[in-house]
Amino acid sequence: MLLTKPHLSKSLLPVPSPPLSSPTLSSNHARPLAAPTCRRSRLRISATSTATPAPSAAAAAAAAATAALSRVDVLSEALPFIQRFKGKTVVVKYGGAAMKSPELQASVIRDLVLLSCVGLRPVLVHGGGPEINSWLLRVGVEPQFRDGLRVTDALTMEVVEMVLVGKVNKNLVSLINIAGGTAVGLCGKDARLITARPSPNAAALGFVGEVSRVDATVLHPIIAAGHIPVIATVAADETGQAYNINADTAAGEIAAAVGAEKLLLLTDVSGILADRNDPGSLVKEIDIAGVRQMVADGKVAGGMIPKVECCVRALAQGVHTASIIDGRVPHSLLLEILTDEGTGTMITG
Repeated sequence: MLLTKPHLSKSLLPVPSPPLSSPTLSSNHARPLAAPTCRRSRLRISATSTATPAPSAAAAAAAAATAALSRVDVLSEALPFIQRFKGKTVVVKYGGAAMKSPELQASVIRDLVLLSCVGLRPVLVHGGGPEINSWLLRVGVEPQFRDGLRVTDALTMEVVEMVLVGKVNKNLVSLINIAGGTAVGLCGKDARLITARPSPNAAALGFVGEVSRVDATVLHPIIAAGHIPVIATVAADETGQAYNINADTAAGEIAAAVGAEKLLLLTDVSGILADRNDPGSLVKEIDIAGVRQMVADGKVAGGMIPKVECCVRALAQGVHTASIIDGRVPHSLLLEILTDEGTGTMITG
């Protein structure tokens, strides 16, 4: 059964105001969602003045009023989506280009805080590959990968845990808090959130683990309080041995455990393509049977297969929709959740 969305004719993203020609107006006037009282005070004309405003000032005021109306229209068009998803949990896997670029990182952080402010309950699950590689090189270890997975010996595991849990996680928590949200940093070890088991290919991969089970007990009060859990995917097995868990896999299992409405995987591609050689052949929406057929036909291959499998497994465990979206697009989260167009491929049960 396919999930449909109310039709919108415009993008959700705020429309920036055009440059103002009047030297009497503050540059802050063009900021999105500026306080109405400040806007009006800057355009107020003294009642005792008999001077007629200059044409340039009048034109600037008219342009400002038009831009303000456009922003209000955008917010109004978002209302059906906000109503639909208010109180619903959305799990976001964050990584790739959106983690490397400061501009895209700021966009993701603002999107998460905005979603939280309008009543959604976001959960952020993150990787940190580039940062891990950088620190491994600092200690003289050359990063190694097999089939897209990091080869993780004892020293590498120690660096992975220090970087993901101690650096990347706390930096994301700080950025969310600065943006006006309330974030709580966790890793799979905390309160036995994730229990790991060795990968079947442990002899070649080392301490790369799989998710044995998820206990979301610690997450429920955090989410209910309106806070944003930020989860690093380092977990331990029953003996306490630490493992590096694939962030896509962990996000899917966490989404199932918390009963999420949506799972969103931020990637460095536009989504699932009907033709891998044609960037314009994006599949906007597909069900489980359809995506399995694409895998069987070889249309989905390489690094996209684990992401698709992660989505299918989450859907099978009760998550309503799973989306593979383009993290290179600014505000991709808002576009996917609060508009018809989206920025990737949505897979339905």
